[in-house]
Amino acid sequence: MDTNTIIYIAIAAVLGLIIGFVIAKSLEKGKASKLISEAEIESKSILKQAKSDAEALKKDKILQAKEKFIELKAEHEKVILSRDKKMAEAEKRIRDKESQISNELSKTKKSNQSLEDKIKDYDFRLEFVEKKKEELEKAHKSQIKQLEVISGLSADEAKEQLVESLKEEAKTDAMAFVQDRVEEAKLTAQQEAKKIIINTIQRIGTEEAVDNCVSVFNIESDDVKGRIIGREGRNIRAIEAATGVEIIVDDTPEAIILSCFDSVRREIARLSLHKLVTDGRIHPARIEEVVKKTQKQIEQEIIEVGKRTVIDLGIHGLHPELIKMVGRMKYRSSYGQNLLQHSREVAKLCGVMAAELGLNPKLAKRAGLLHDIGKVPDAEADVETPHAILGMKWAEKHGEKPEVCNAIGAHHDEIEMTTLLSPIIQVCDAISGARPGARRQVLDSYIQRLKDLEAVAFGFSGVKKAYAIQAGRELRVIVESEKVSDDRAASLSFEISQKIQTDMTYPGQVKVTVIRETRAVNIAK
Repeated sequence: MDTNTIIYIAIAAVLGLIIGFVIAKSLEKGKASKLISEAEIESKSILKQAKSDAEALKKDKILQAKEKFIELKAEHEKVILSRDKKMAEAEKRIRDKESQISNELSKTKKSNQSLEDKIKDYDFRLEFVEKKKEELEKAHKSQIKQLEVISGLSADEAKEQLVESLKEEAKTDAMAFVQDRVEEAKLTAQQEAKKIIINTIQRIGTEEAVDNCVSVFNIESDDVKGRIIGREGRNIRAIEAATGVEIIVDDTPEAIILSCFDSVRREIARLSLHKLVTDGRIHPARIEEVVKKTQKQIEQEIIEVGKRTVIDLGIHGLHPELIKMVGRMKYRSSYGQNLLQHSREVAKLCGVMAAELGLNPKLAKRAGLLHDIGKVPDAEADVETPHAILGMKWAEKHGEKPEVCNAIGAHHDEIEMTTLLSPIIQVCDAISGARPGARRQVLDSYIQRLKDLEAVAFGFSGVKKAYAIQAGRELRVIVESEKVSDDRAASLSFEISQKIQTDMTYPGQVKVTVIRETRAVNIAK
């Protein structure tokens, strides 16, 4: 207990005495002396107790302070010991590093000394070898001179005779070796080739159906025929003008025949008719609108067909333009054989044959699928280029590998074959085309004749569209009314007929019909 507390306690005690004294004095004056004495005794006891409590509290605080000091001192000593230990460890590491560095320096000095000794020894030996080499060259020259004197020939002449004799001997051995290998190859190559080709053909199964130039459009009742024909035949004329397809409406029950050599135009006409009949609104304006939408749908379908084909064959990373060309193959034919079916078949054959020969089957499939992309040209100018060369140029343009490009360009021997992939593509193309029922030469020539017939009309200015119909017996030409007058339309019909008669060979007659249509369109707002 500190001094202030003691003072406060003393003051409190004195006040208590005074108060008690006053009270006692006021209550009992008679007992004053007794109360004073008792109060004095009680105050002394209180003071004594207060002093003893103060002393005990003081000793307790001093003891706590000593314990806290000892605890802080112990912690400080621990920190100092830890720091001393770390400093000792750091000093030890430094001494170890210094020792290691000194050892390395001593080793380096020894190595340098050893290297210098070896360099000196090497220089000495090199000098010795040079001297021996000079002595050997002198001895060799003297021997050559002695041999020239003895043989009567110079060194160059002797060398030439030796080389010639070795050449003749090596040539004879090489020819004998080559002849043996060739004979051995002749005995086994043909047999192995037949085995590989037969196994490949047996493992690939394909359909033998051939596309034709006619599609049948089924209808629910014959009443629909009248709606398709329209008043005075205006609907059927509008469909034929928009699609370039000849529509044959005859007595065949619940069927209309669509005739056209171009399968794309035929498919557009079939889908357009289906939409018109389903919708029920059939008139010239609606027909043109539906045909345009169907053309866009066919273009999208071409892309989807290309993607499905590529995925089915497991070919990856093909350029989008090449995928689009693969899709167009569905609507092209080669000698009556569907071009997409033919290309898929060739790709599968190439993959099997390449695997049998230990080559890359994926690359072979890629080349087999793309080998005929030149048969789907975008422009009329491309028709004059051989399809193999055109396909090779497109493949190079769209980043195909040189092996694939060479296989495409060389499968009809237009260019030289530079890889083993090229003859495989050529063989598989021949296998697919030579299958019984796969191709018909007559159909291909017929389609080419119709294309040439349309190309003649496009050679005249002002021609907007040209369609060969009636199996090539009629050429329907649609001209631009702004560029061609009525009089010019009549003379244009005569000029086209004379051009066909002069330049083309065809059976029967070709009727040339020139159509000039004038439209006036205004919009009321």
